[in-house]
Amino acid sequence: MKKSIAALSATALLAGPAAVALTAAPAHADVERQGVCGTGTYELSVDREGRGHEVNVDLDNLPAGSAWRVKLWQDGKRVANVVRTAERDGDLDLERYRPNTAGADTFKFTAKRVGATTRCGASVTV
Repeated sequence: MKKSIAALSATALLAGPAAVALTAAPAHADVERQGVCGTGTYELSVDREGRGHEVNVDLDNLPAGSAWRVKLWQDGKRVANVVRTAERDGDLDLERYRPNTAGADTFKFTAKRVGATTRCGASVTV
């Protein structure tokens, strides 16, 4: 009986820190910004991936077939400037993998409907 209790205690002590390590949030948590973009919505998300960041701009509920110019910057340097057309369901996406730079990284996007004044944008710092 004493051996069983000792074994259970040792297992609990060893598993305790491992369980905490598995559930603890990383210091570089994912960051998201959401808002309104014309008649639709946007989400800017930045996820830490290895030695860099996966940056996603998702525009939803836009007029189907509408064209949008989407620009993305990292630390003030433009890294994307594309025109995308909203799909039949009104969604369009821009994804980029960007290397980590020294210090904090600031990502900014703007989206402007081609031929109209509708625009939106956001920024995050990680």
